[in-house]
Amino acid sequence: MKKAKKPILLGLALGMAGTLLAGCGGGNNAAATTNGNANAGNSDTAPITFKFFDKNFDQPFTNPVAQEITKKTGVTIEMVPTTGNAEEKLNLMLASNDFPDIVLISRTDDLINKYIAAEALIPLDDLIEKYGPNIKKMYGDTINKSRSADGKTYYLNNWYSLEKEPVAGIQMRKDLLIELGEAERANNPAAPFTSEEYYTLLKKFKEKYPTIDGKASLGATWDYSNYISLLSTFKGMFGMKTYYDDQGTLKQDVRDPQYKAMLAYMNKLYREGLVDPEFVVNKKETWKQKVSNGNVFSTEGSYWELDTPNSILRKNSDGTDQEDRQLFAYKVVAPGVDADKTTYGGRSSLGWDAIGITKSNPDPVRTIKFFDYLASEEGQYLLMWGVEGKDWELKDGKHTPIGDIVEKFQSEWDKTVEATGIRRYTWFINNGSGSDGTPFDMASKYRRDVRNLHASEALADSVWDTSEYENLGPDAGTPEALIAQKYEDIKKSAIAKIIMAKTESEALSLYDNMIQEMDAIGMAKLETIVNEKYKARMELWK
Repeated sequence: MKKAKKPILLGLALGMAGTLLAGCGGGNNAAATTNGNANAGNSDTAPITFKFFDKNFDQPFTNPVAQEITKKTGVTIEMVPTTGNAEEKLNLMLASNDFPDIVLISRTDDLINKYIAAEALIPLDDLIEKYGPNIKKMYGDTINKSRSADGKTYYLNNWYSLEKEPVAGIQMRKDLLIELGEAERANNPAAPFTSEEYYTLLKKFKEKYPTIDGKASLGATWDYSNYISLLSTFKGMFGMKTYYDDQGTLKQDVRDPQYKAMLAYMNKLYREGLVDPEFVVNKKETWKQKVSNGNVFSTEGSYWELDTPNSILRKNSDGTDQEDRQLFAYKVVAPGVDADKTTYGGRSSLGWDAIGITKSNPDPVRTIKFFDYLASEEGQYLLMWGVEGKDWELKDGKHTPIGDIVEKFQSEWDKTVEATGIRRYTWFINNGSGSDGTPFDMASKYRRDVRNLHASEALADSVWDTSEYENLGPDAGTPEALIAQKYEDIKKSAIAKIIMAKTESEALSLYDNMIQEMDAIGMAKLETIVNEKYKARMELWK
């Protein structure tokens, strides 16, 4: 698993900074006072308080995991309120030059580059070398790949490392798939379908079930409000990645001949009445509601997005459970694409967020030691499994949950997070497993449900690393950034029209018109920037 960006005027930012940032910079004095003379002569567990701005949440640092962190490190965290819009708050901090001690920013947001350019974040390289043995051990080459253009490291990632965790896929109701004569493959996630077979299944479904429970059946429904996810799923079917690699030159994905074939296929499904005729106006909740109604055979996207619809579908009227009524993830393969070359699972090995030490921090050494503890195996298990002896124990040398903690996460996720503190602080989290083989992410991975296991078997080999292609577009505030926005606007509007075209020839003509319009606004300029940045990144990663 981006939020839309909200513009902010610098003058407004400066005018509001004093009001909205109350308590940010003040944390530096509090931390220094608590710590004495910059930690001089104190042990590494002497009490100290750091102010931390985490864009994801601002709840008090008081739960059992927080208390155990303080016990182990001496560090108490004072969470800085996000006051509604985290991005605005981060911009205001930057405009006023008034920062907390630690910040967490989206790694792919241009804000992280602004913070680095403004020297709001300090380089971590020397600190990691001297005081970060666990960071070096756990992060490995992730640190090298996360360096800024000047070759320095300004942040540590969370949710880093590439695990073979499925992302998108074609979701189909297993019970209906069985009724359509595909019992063997319905129960064998390792056996993919061809795109032609998927088309045939949609047709057979519509013929067999013109209505269900008095409602017109839908072969497939899509969520066009998240059109990027929709297109990424179908790109996975056709084996495409972020950009079209044309003999070593990166071009926008729409130039890929496979992209044209993909849109023609989507148009075919729509033209023949196999897709929700209202897909283009679907919102997220509308889409989920339609899937929940029981008259939909298939959809696209990530299996976890369907948790709520599936929980409704699997319940019989008498309250009993029918597991096969859920939608399960399957691999569908386009013509000429090897099944193991599909690209449904684009994920970044460099993770989601960036955690940095600001220039206002009074004790960077103590802070990096704090980071190092949380990044260690012990720290990972504390953050993600909870307190030893209360939430987990070692049995036969392996981390083992105590009691019904896993079941509580499956039935009452939010309440369990709040009560235990487990998975509340997803700082420095590694996507992998500890030395005993147990996953760091106990709540999601220790005991997988049937749909998770099915998706993993069906789509694990479709996972690929997106990190080399991230953030290659133009910098914010440049003329090319405006071109990039126009490009996206054209893309979203034109593709909807292509999919809904009345004939294949009309769809292909609309595709050609889209490319011409994109060329006219300067798509080639975007591609020049992409290739320049990509070349520089590959040099930096050597």
